[in-house]
Amino acid sequence: MIVSTPVSRTLPLLLGFLIAIGPVSVDLYLPAFPTIAAQFHSQATPGITLAAYFAGLAVGQITQGPLSDRIGRRIPILAGLTLYTIASAGCGLSWSGESLTLWRLLAGFGASASVVIPRAMVRDIADGPAAVTLFSRLTLVMGVAPVIAPMIGSAVISLVSWRWIFGLATLYGLIAMALSLRFLPDTLPPLRRSVIGVRSILVRYVEIGSERSFLSHALAGSFAMAALFAYLSGTPGVFIQGLHWSPFGYAVMFASNAALYIAMSQGNPLLVRRFGVRPVLSLAVMVLLAGTLFLSIAAWLQAGPIILLAAIACCQVSHGCTLPDTVVGALSAHQSHAGSASALMGTMQYIAGAGAGAAVGAMSDGTAQPMAFVMLIAAALAAISLIFRPAGS
Repeated sequence: MIVSTPVSRTLPLLLGFLIAIGPVSVDLYLPAFPTIAAQFHSQATPGITLAAYFAGLAVGQITQGPLSDRIGRRIPILAGLTLYTIASAGCGLSWSGESLTLWRLLAGFGASASVVIPRAMVRDIADGPAAVTLFSRLTLVMGVAPVIAPMIGSAVISLVSWRWIFGLATLYGLIAMALSLRFLPDTLPPLRRSVIGVRSILVRYVEIGSERSFLSHALAGSFAMAALFAYLSGTPGVFIQGLHWSPFGYAVMFASNAALYIAMSQGNPLLVRRFGVRPVLSLAVMVLLAGTLFLSIAAWLQAGPIILLAAIACCQVSHGCTLPDTVVGALSAHQSHAGSASALMGTMQYIAGAGAGAAVGAMSDGTAQPMAFVMLIAAALAAISLIFRPAGS
């Protein structure tokens, strides 16, 4: 039974705004990849900074989750937002590729609190279909970011320096801090907080990670996230450099796919209420596998952009169900330490994502083949992970 602090109807909006720091910090500067590469005379620099951001998210989540279980949800979020805001300003003032990479690493560490803790807050106040519905509301808010952020980023680099992109990220951090100070409650009452040491935290992670339902759902979600990050890392090179699209044209394509993701995430609760989490998640992963297989064949045959976009759209539709449903499945048995479970899952997701992004960057050849290959492998591993779900989960 969940005993929760009363929350307002605006809480999902605020939590979605906080989680959106993740996509805002990535999607804003994707159109600027070629410009950043030219600035620092290195084609590898943009990919390295993206991997550094993902690494900061991964390391930060493994620490922020248990911390929020111990001292509450609100203080770690505010501290993380402070670091994120300072680091984003540092990105805009970077004097080299190395300094930009370092600031991106720190920004990812700071943003990790806003990525992992809101998911634990959802678990504090809801479970099952109710949690799916709440996650979908969060997705609706945070989903606005990948729709408009690339367009804003492309507009910025067409008018002023790419550095102003990180000025916007700094402003976003300041607004998030102000809203959190004014409206964010602490959904974990003192009586439900855990008092544990470092050794106990490690033992807890081992216990959570060895629980079959958590592990199967977390692995499926991580590999699905890897497919998504391969898409994020690969599409600027495929469409802007390989197919010679303008940054704005790329932003429109990216926004259209994000809209598909949002639409499916909003239909997901209806499907879950009618059919249950398990069958909806299974079908979604199969759609992802089919979409990545379609994309791989199209890339191998060097098909035109329309065929590539159709395959990518299929994958985005899948993500609208896969990502929220794997979170619900992974956290369903971990109410008392949802922060730790959410942190472990988040770390797994961003490690997988960083690995996928690095693999795409290492194999990049101006075609869609490396991206499609990595996405196909990730989708296949997600499907295999679900085979090991216990019955009824």
